[in-house]
Amino acid sequence: MSERTGWDRGLSVTADGKGLVGHAGAVLLRKLADRIGLTRGLAGVLPTSTAVGWRERAAVLAQLAVAIVLGARSLLEAEQLQLHHQGLFGPTVSDSTTRRVLAGLDEQTLTRIAKVRRRVRRHVWTLLHLRPCGFPSLTVAGRALKGWIVVDLDATVITTASRKEGAAGTFKGTFGFHPLAGWCANTGESLAMELRPGNAGANTVEDHLRVLAACLEQIPRSSQSKLLIRVDGAGATHGLLQHLEALNTTRRMVRHTVGWKITEEDEAAIAQLPERAWETSLTQGGELQEGYQVAELTGLSTREGWPEGMRLIVRRVRPSRRHLKKLTAFEKKTGWRYSITATNIRHMWGIAGSHQIQFLDALHRDHAEVEDRIRTGKAMGLHNLPSQSWQINAAWMLTANLAADLDAWLRLLTLHDSKDLADAEPDTMRFRLYHLPARLAKHARRRWLRIEQTWPWANTFTTCWNRLGALPAVT
Repeated sequence: MSERTGWDRGLSVTADGKGLVGHAGAVLLRKLADRIGLTRGLAGVLPTSTAVGWRERAAVLAQLAVAIVLGARSLLEAEQLQLHHQGLFGPTVSDSTTRRVLAGLDEQTLTRIAKVRRRVRRHVWTLLHLRPCGFPSLTVAGRALKGWIVVDLDATVITTASRKEGAAGTFKGTFGFHPLAGWCANTGESLAMELRPGNAGANTVEDHLRVLAACLEQIPRSSQSKLLIRVDGAGATHGLLQHLEALNTTRRMVRHTVGWKITEEDEAAIAQLPERAWETSLTQGGELQEGYQVAELTGLSTREGWPEGMRLIVRRVRPSRRHLKKLTAFEKKTGWRYSITATNIRHMWGIAGSHQIQFLDALHRDHAEVEDRIRTGKAMGLHNLPSQSWQINAAWMLTANLAADLDAWLRLLTLHDSKDLADAEPDTMRFRLYHLPARLAKHARRRWLRIEQTWPWANTFTTCWNRLGALPAVT
């Protein structure tokens, strides 16, 4: 016998509603894409036609990016979402049409789209500089990196259950793909991403150089005077570090931090460090981090062929249980677990104490936030690649990057003063803003999208819409 609570007394559920719109946040994302010139820019590089029944490729790609932000994981889900939004954006685009659009994005077209993204990003960054709070900057160990653009490079694994083109066994023992990407830590934007087979090397120099070049192409020239590039241990290669040093010019200062694989020579150098050389490390808030210590290893561990002036910062911590099986003989003997950071930073202009080893250690550890970018990227279309075709999957990845940028730009341009949404996760944005239900009404030759007034973020939704309308149009 079921318990009676009374709430469902007299309640009937039917599927005959009209004028209802779910996922109403789609209007915010599409409005943003149009307002900042992304849709028009794509229209200038994608095929067009006046034939009857022709779907404008730019609108198809923009709508797919919007669908991915809203949670679509496949072309079919994107079609179903657009079917629900016919009253807002016009006739639905079938999944087969979307597939043909993605299949048509060859290497030349992808290069032209990258140039469109660069122009749009330059416009968005100009708007960010005009915000009351200015352009976003990182804060590390309690110090603001004002004026510095930080680029984080990292690779991830996208698994697959079928033998898709290019899928292979990965270094983690899984099966799928191993893309390499770069993000702007200041804004959370996805600057560039390269789809690679699952067996692609973790420290392949050529791949890092291509992705880094693509990232730098996305950064406006006016913002490239002070750059910080951060890479994990895969970046500790002669070719990449020498290339980073060569990027320095009289008008551009490039600093880097990379992980470093410890060798027996390094362990011998660590053994020479006196106990007084070790200093307590800092948290990201700038307080002392008891139990964690750092020391300067530069000069004690010397190797030929590495850039002149490279510094090595060693960090030690008592190993946790999960690390016990991976300790070297030296680490078991000393009772510490060690890690090393290589850097060319002797001073960062405008940042007091930037030469200190505690700050440099915290600066590189902040690179771990790139895992958040990877996680949110997988929540926006990159958890699984939807096609058997390599070209379609590469185009899907590009669209997922556009989706990640739209989400970041919406928060940066219209929600920067909203404490609970300015840095919100994708699921939070979907629950509070993107997936809102609304009623689409027509009156006096106008359409009205009516949000339920009792929803806690209803006013935030309308404020976001009004701010989008107030953004200066691209000329």
